[in-house]
Amino acid sequence: MSSAKRSTTNGLRVGESMDGRSGTTVRRTQESTERETSEFTCPECTAPLQQDETHGETTCIECGLVVTEDEIDRGPEWRCFNAAEKEDRSRVGGPTTKRLHDDGLSTVIDWQNSDAHGNALSSKKRQQMQRLRTWDERFRSKDAQERNLKHALGEVDRMASALGLPEAVRETASVVYRQALDADLLRGRSIEGVASASLYAGARQMGTPRSLSEVTTVSRVEKLRIQRAYSYIAQELGLGVELADPHTYVTRFVSDLDVTHEVEQIGHELLDAGNAQNVHSGKSPVGLAAAAVYAASRLANQRVTQETVAATTDVSMVTIRNRYQELLTAYEIAE
Repeated sequence: MSSAKRSTTNGLRVGESMDGRSGTTVRRTQESTERETSEFTCPECTAPLQQDETHGETTCIECGLVVTEDEIDRGPEWRCFNAAEKEDRSRVGGPTTKRLHDDGLSTVIDWQNSDAHGNALSSKKRQQMQRLRTWDERFRSKDAQERNLKHALGEVDRMASALGLPEAVRETASVVYRQALDADLLRGRSIEGVASASLYAGARQMGTPRSLSEVTTVSRVEKLRIQRAYSYIAQELGLGVELADPHTYVTRFVSDLDVTHEVEQIGHELLDAGNAQNVHSGKSPVGLAAAAVYAASRLANQRVTQETVAATTDVSMVTIRNRYQELLTAYEIAE
């Protein structure tokens, strides 16, 4: 009897416990349903709500009560009709750049041997991280073409930094080199030579030209090879680079010589006069700019010698003397 009574008591307790849990679950479900219902019904008349996407409002369809306003549209403001347009118009994700062989989408393991708290790693961990960096570097350049591109774009960036060229020029030069690589124009030519030619072309395309002599000073190859590589890729790729304007060199030469703004102004006037008299035809833009700066310094009573101008502009004194006379003659005619 005692055993049966104990069993009955335990059964009642279990039943009560189950009923308690069941009741709690029901109450929670009801509360959740009520909250969801209240979110989609008017708090005044309990009528359904509607969303006005044009004005960013949620209103009651019966009484017109504005429940919420100025809702945030988290979708894009542009439309697309295919996968290509979606990828092109999307502005999320990391920035891409043609200056890096992987378009700047890969990650790099930090070179600092420290943990997240700034504490130095143990000797064993440092060796492990060095092995990981080595393998990471190998995986980021998986074939010969990517290794070629990585080396070439590094050269372009190095030379552009040495010449003080802006990022837009580096980007354009990188695109030119990529086009040459895709067109298989590097056969029989060095990577450094084509990279130098690409930088020369990119600078001219972006209106910040540098002379071949200037590019040669920061390149690892000789001037003749750069000139030949440039002529070849310009013809094969149809770059259509316009002739450099001598005016673009004047400002830089004046800054390098540390002369007054008056010299720059007169230099531009000399070039305009020379262009009107067809002095520019068949002449080097760099030589004309150097001669214009030298002539302008003489007219502005600035003591600048031919030797100084020649050393600064990398133009021979013979060229400066010849163009100097031609520009002065044209300037006198213009007056």
